[in-house]
Amino acid sequence: MADLRVKLGPLELQTPFMAASGTFGFGEEYASLLDLQKLGALVVKGLTLRPRKGNPPPRIVETPAGMLNAIGLQNPGLDVFLSRELPRLKKSGTAVIVNIAGDTEEEYVTLARELSRAGNGVLALELNVSCPNVKKGGILFGTSPSILASLVEKVRPVCTLPLIVKLTPNVTDITEAARAAESSGADILSLVNTFLGMVIDVASRRPFLANETGGLSGPAIRPLAVRMVYDVYAAVKIPLIGMGGILTLEDSLQFFMAGAAAVAIGSANFPDPLTIPRLTGELNKYMKKEGIDSLEEIIGAAHQNTV
Repeated sequence: MADLRVKLGPLELQTPFMAASGTFGFGEEYASLLDLQKLGALVVKGLTLRPRKGNPPPRIVETPAGMLNAIGLQNPGLDVFLSRELPRLKKSGTAVIVNIAGDTEEEYVTLARELSRAGNGVLALELNVSCPNVKKGGILFGTSPSILASLVEKVRPVCTLPLIVKLTPNVTDITEAARAAESSGADILSLVNTFLGMVIDVASRRPFLANETGGLSGPAIRPLAVRMVYDVYAAVKIPLIGMGGILTLEDSLQFFMAGAAAVAIGSANFPDPLTIPRLTGELNKYMKKEGIDSLEEIIGAAHQNTV
């Protein structure tokens, strides 16, 4: 095997392929299909302080080369996660990153504090400031650099784990949010979350989703996501996790060369739950064929030949 280990500041992963939040649940549904320990990390579905039912259906609609979702952060809440989900995940041996979301700064702070106290079952926290499918919190924190900086500054002192900030693409200049997150204490940035979109049901003449709008994911957004990773890599010094429509090894290599030290696989898990182990094997073969000893040799490679 080639050496697939990656280091993202204080975070170390055995492979660069992660399961993106919201696409792998808490891992239970996939455990019979693959060895969860073979994931670089499992980013659990967005967790809030109290249980959420999410948005009413319909919540998903297929689009050309992608899908819109408006799940609305459905989850069982912190207490159930700590008592039921986290112990099971610990037994699985997978590296667990917890994606957290809140309506207020205080909710984020409480989640960060309690999860930091959870012991060695949690590898890192991912601050979700980019969910477009909730009425409060979520994307509202991520679209203003000053509000984002204030949130990260408040979470940082209580978070003893590596802190990832997940950025929204629904801004004019994503580098402004990236710099704000970095300067206020983020260890790592993950980008991008979904693009806000809409599908109209022509029969009813109404938006198809009950929430009206949803987050667009899938191959349709990949060129946009690669460009944003490329721009942010040049703007900050902290490591990046790239995501957005990755289906193939070539897709992931584009993100690595744009500047991502790891990538998260999202919508591809729905048609093919074995996407991550497949990509891991393909990357191993690629590195051996190309004589690449470490992934660091190609991270940010697309910047090296720019004038």
